[in-house]
Amino acid sequence: MVSVCTNREEWTPAPANNAFHDPEEVALSRRINRKMDLALLPVLSLLYLFNGLDRSNVGNAETQGFTTDIGATPDDLNTAVSLFFATFVVLQPPSAAIGRWLGPKHWIAIIMVGWGVFTLAHAFIRGRGALIAVRLMIGAFEAGFYPTAIAYLSTFYCRYDMAVRVGLFYGQYAIAGAFSGSIAFGIFHLNGTKLHNWQYLFIIEGSLTILIASIAWLWLPPGPGSAWFLSADERTFAVQRIIKDNALYVAHEYGSDGVERDRFVCRDAIETAKDWKLWFLLIFNICASIPSQAFAVFLPMVVQGLGYSSVRANLMSVPPFVCGAVGLYLFALHSDHRKERGYHIIAGISISLIGLIITVTANSHGTQYAGLCILLFGSYISAPLTVAWLSGNNPEPGKRSLVLGVNGFGNLAGVIGSQLYKKEHAPRYLLPFYATLGFVVAALVGYTAYRFILRAANARKLRIAAGKSAEDYEAERLDRTRYADAKWTFIYGL
Repeated sequence: MVSVCTNREEWTPAPANNAFHDPEEVALSRRINRKMDLALLPVLSLLYLFNGLDRSNVGNAETQGFTTDIGATPDDLNTAVSLFFATFVVLQPPSAAIGRWLGPKHWIAIIMVGWGVFTLAHAFIRGRGALIAVRLMIGAFEAGFYPTAIAYLSTFYCRYDMAVRVGLFYGQYAIAGAFSGSIAFGIFHLNGTKLHNWQYLFIIEGSLTILIASIAWLWLPPGPGSAWFLSADERTFAVQRIIKDNALYVAHEYGSDGVERDRFVCRDAIETAKDWKLWFLLIFNICASIPSQAFAVFLPMVVQGLGYSSVRANLMSVPPFVCGAVGLYLFALHSDHRKERGYHIIAGISISLIGLIITVTANSHGTQYAGLCILLFGSYISAPLTVAWLSGNNPEPGKRSLVLGVNGFGNLAGVIGSQLYKKEHAPRYLLPFYATLGFVVAALVGYTAYRFILRAANARKLRIAAGKSAEDYEAERLDRTRYADAKWTFIYGL
């Protein structure tokens, strides 16, 4: 949040609205956002779409006997999916740090080629060990993509322009589930082929991932100051507005391309480790993410348990994922418009809870399927809005990158989900659904508490700031004793 100087003698910390008072600046900022939206978001969204495809395609392949054909068992698949998250989660902070050091543009292309290669390798593996090995490698390469991409976006957009963009970006994770089901439905209708149909699924998706990574490396600029799609004046303004968005509470040096000169310092790691609020929120982020993480892989099998054939189950998994994307887009748009995060996340979790209750209590397959649609409508809201919340509440770019990496531990929800939704619980999966319901209730309580914790912290900072002069404000801004959001000049967004 930005602290606003009300006059030359006194100042009052206030939430940022990133508003420019000059009508010409307002129009220019909107024009730049539109150009960035057209040049950056479609490309990054496409990359994340393939990130989701390469994570969820094993669920589609399993409906066609993937594990049987490679000489493994369905439980081996659950184990492999769980172990995917071992590398995916553990390597997120260091991978995010590498992305910060090397530059997001380069790191995104490198890791995407890596996971594309191992996605393609699925088509030719044999046995349990090979299955686990390729999932571990995909987890390792995918680990840094999401935090690096979000940190990259934060160098282009001001903080209260972020939720919609993160929502559009993250929404591809839901769309990936729908797209994967559609692709699988088409591929699984192939007849008279030399390979198993599921092999073509991995070959096509892996090859496309490598191709798109190469295109993205050529397309993405390092920062707003070198954005080829902006004019010279627009590039200058784009850099200055990011500096202005941070300058009231952070003293930083920026290069001509709008990228901070000090990309990473040891204090960022220390302050991230000491930030108890982050670890508190992480617990409940894991709880809230279990439905979206679990169903990204296992929804086709859950839908199959409602009585659909293996091929049709892939097609019927599309509408719930579309509902998830729609729910996310609507909530992200309204969150930016209202400049509020907490209550929007709480509302999304509440919708998930309603969908879960309908799914586990309904007797008819149609009502259960409707419950799944409601469940996924709310399930994708919390994760991206949490990212936007954390990004906006961490003004130091280095710490912000690490915080986003640590927040990636929320993907531990995938480990829990993969162990819950085992085939032994088919066709209704009642025990996994009841367990998921308990996790969602915990998330609802935790996020509510977190919002009140931030509100109490803001009240304390306002008490400290009472009566402070503009000179005191400037001294606090430049002083490094208190770091980043610990400064009393910084007010948390709620």
